[in-house]
Amino acid sequence: MYSLGADSVSESSVGAATGVNLIPACFVWPYGGTSVFISGSFTRWTESIPMSPVEGCPLVFQAILSLPPGYHQYKFFVDGEWRHDERLPIVSGNYGIVNIRRLIREPDPFPVTLAPETPRSRSHMDVDEEALESVVTVIDDTLQEAVPNVSSVDLEVSRRRISVFLSTHTAYELLPESGKVIALDVNLPVKQAFHILYEQGITVAPLWDFCNAQFVGVITASDFVLILRELGHGSNLTEEELETHTIAAWKEGKMHIKRQTDGNGRVFPRRLIQAGPYDSLKDLSVKIMQNDVATVPIIHSASQDGSFPQLLHIASLSGILKCICRHFRHSSSLLPILQQPICSFPLGTWLPKIGESNGRPLAMLRPNASLNSALSLLIQAQVSSIPIVDDNDSLLDIYSRSDITALAKDKAYARIQLDEMSIYQALQLGQDASSPHGFVNGQRCHMCLRSDPLHKVMERLANPGVRRLVIVEAGSKRVEGIISLSDLFRDQHDII
Repeated sequence: MYSLGADSVSESSVGAATGVNLIPACFVWPYGGTSVFISGSFTRWTESIPMSPVEGCPLVFQAILSLPPGYHQYKFFVDGEWRHDERLPIVSGNYGIVNIRRLIREPDPFPVTLAPETPRSRSHMDVDEEALESVVTVIDDTLQEAVPNVSSVDLEVSRRRISVFLSTHTAYELLPESGKVIALDVNLPVKQAFHILYEQGITVAPLWDFCNAQFVGVITASDFVLILRELGHGSNLTEEELETHTIAAWKEGKMHIKRQTDGNGRVFPRRLIQAGPYDSLKDLSVKIMQNDVATVPIIHSASQDGSFPQLLHIASLSGILKCICRHFRHSSSLLPILQQPICSFPLGTWLPKIGESNGRPLAMLRPNASLNSALSLLIQAQVSSIPIVDDNDSLLDIYSRSDITALAKDKAYARIQLDEMSIYQALQLGQDASSPHGFVNGQRCHMCLRSDPLHKVMERLANPGVRRLVIVEAGSKRVEGIISLSDLFRDQHDII
């Protein structure tokens, strides 16, 4: 139905068909991509016209068409997907939601130039300044992306509505219609727990104390990061070493490690952070953030004394965010900030621009870096994943805490040395036809562009297992920043 490689609409054919003067009009797609086309009522929806990236601003694509005055409907075809610009007027028609444009001005007899002085000569057909003024600005003769201002009213309205939703909905709504929740006995050998997490494809499991008949903690992929570094001491970690350590013994040893690290004489066991099914989502998110944990078990007991507890679910911020996205999916107008690009919010950690010194460094590694350096960085930087980049800082892959469980495959942990295995080799351990954990040239990377709207970022972070989005430059995939799941829930960011 659509010809994606069609040439631009012929001015003479349109003019002959309409019998009126044609007006040059610039159409802009400011959200990046690699292949961008435009189609609309002016092509009778039978052709798609290629759009060109704006020189100096690779995220912005534009096409200048000569059209008759009046109303025109159009959509963009971006990397194989039909899209519309949600910032502009829209209408629902035969082709779904489309943008609409009305041309009312007469042709300008004088060429339109981008600036009085430009580095290279450009024709007025290269860039329409009026159409781009909300997307780019001219500073020192350089075309740069403009950062849209978020209205304080829109921000407050959106935040209040999200707060009301979280306060009036409970953790019970996080429970899936069907599924399984795995708990491990605290006296289970660490080696066996390691294999269970890998085989079940999970990164966290609550711990059950059979003697006391209660849940006493959780074991996570972070525990195995510490186990491989501390029990292995940087040398071969034998299967016997893991065999002699139960989960309970490891938890005791972990407190000893913390005493040595913190220099404190006494460290008390950390109590299990849990919630009930009727706790509000607001209280649940606050509990996760204040206690700096990734997950909280949802536990219910019919007895007033809390005996005979039932494990219902493992709650996380991604599950809460998924509820928010699902609730506002068909009423996005209630949250005006959802259409704003992420670069307009104080979210995440960004690489400093040239001349700036106030940016925090990003933890990144090369694929030939040792596995030991990756594990150390995960602990020291207190992050869930690390971007793996090439010499140009272009994103290749991501190494996450959860990837540590791949070492359980074929008991790889028993024959490796952490300083000799590279990150690339460690990622390849989990690669097979059915596993999503292989090193596949960035396909498992969770990326976004600085121009992506907030709602798209929220939807991606709402996916299970996604805790961080790497912000990359369109085309080159050069890392520009990172947005974590917890960034959306921090009070100082005034988003959720």
